Amino acid sequence: MKAAFFDQHGGPDVFRYDEIADPVVPDGWALVRVRACALNHLDLWQRRGLERVKILMPHISGADVAGDVVSINGPSQIASGTRVMLQPGMSCGACDACRAGRENQCRKYDVLGYQSAGGYAELVAVPVGSLIPIPAHLDFITAAAFPLTFLTAWHMLVTLARIAAGETVLVIAAGSGVGQAAIQIARAKGARVFATAGGEAKLARAREMGAEAVIDHYTQDITTEIRRLTSNRGADIVVEHVGVATFEKSVKSLSVGGRLVTCGATTGFDARLDLRLLFAKQLSVIGSYMGTPRELLAAAEGLFDGTFTPVVDRTFPLAKAGDAHRALESSQHFGKIVLLP
Repeated sequence: MKAAFFDQHGGPDVFRYDEIADPVVPDGWALVRVRACALNHLDLWQRRGLERVKILMPHISGADVAGDVVSINGPSQIASGTRVMLQPGMSCGACDACRAGRENQCRKYDVLGYQSAGGYAELVAVPVGSLIPIPAHLDFITAAAFPLTFLTAWHMLVTLARIAAGETVLVIAAGSGVGQAAIQIARAKGARVFATAGGEAKLARAREMGAEAVIDHYTQDITTEIRRLTSNRGADIVVEHVGVATFEKSVKSLSVGGRLVTCGATTGFDARLDLRLLFAKQLSVIGSYMGTPRELLAAAEGLFDGTFTPVVDRTFPLAKAGDAHRALESSQHFGKIVLLP
């Protein structure tokens, strides 16, 4: 098969597009022909290299995949040819966390394309349990743009923050995959949504998606603006994944009893937290990582019925994976960037 892979860490130029061996398909696994694979920031960290993390080389990234089933090694109710998107999380299925339905807390938890071969290829092998059939009206590009970011945002807002109708939600960086997913989920749950973005074009897109008001995080002070917009009350929930550049302002933007949920640190991890604010305002700061298969299926109902529509910024042919990474690193996109084999 053809794949975009790298055998050393570095910049986007380390990608090679070449023939590589087809995936091995163990018992209970399926072989899927990749029709579309969306990028995530995790892909950038893998390519650059992560401290104390060793990945197998040559490496094929890609967690967000849609395609059709080529074959299944073992009994399954899903037939060859079925159109599917893939559950990006992979767990052991046997530990206490997995048996309790907390698969994303499994000690052996992996994300497709992280410690395994992912979707930057014509074919990918995954456990049969990772297959999610998709309806005929749903195209592969839209399906590939959905799983990881909507699963992450759903886990943050619905499971951890326990969002309620009428609450105020501030979404940091609306142009990101998680940001656009969070706006849609919060709106669907009946919340008032405010969002930050950089530049008029992204701010306009955030408004179109349902943000009641928007804040330019490059030219405006987030805390000052959210307090102005909420009559000095602040936000009940802040969706944070940017890190150092916004974290302190995000905490200060919370109302009394507010909840900040964070799933990333794209601008750095060494953020400052004023403990006086934490206890005096009775705040909750909650860490979030991915989500469970059950949560993805719940979120997917909104994809299938049209409630949720992943935003796709642009597509690239698989052979141009390096260019796709450059586009993601530029932060000029709004929504997902998708590779097409």
